[in-house]
Amino acid sequence: MDGNYILYLGRHTLETALLISAPILLACMFTGIAVSMIQTITSLKDMTMTIVPKLLAVGAMTLLFGNWMLQILMKFTLEIFTQIQSYGQ
Repeated sequence: MDGNYILYLGRHTLETALLISAPILLACMFTGIAVSMIQTITSLKDMTMTIVPKLLAVGAMTLLFGNWMLQILMKFTLEIFTQIQSYGQ
């Protein structure tokens, strides 16, 4: 195992983590912006008002993209275990 392979593995791991977390993070970001705009327009400053829409958005994104995220994670895990197995021989 050389340094280039370790860099590849670290980069691939970070790319997979970003790809898996992107739908949920984007949903939280857009929901937070929308709720902040509504709070600014209506002059409501209740902090608990932001949590419920974000939780609903995270739940919806998990239901919509959960299968896709699980497939990517399983493919990554299988690739890692295959590489570990090849080093063991």
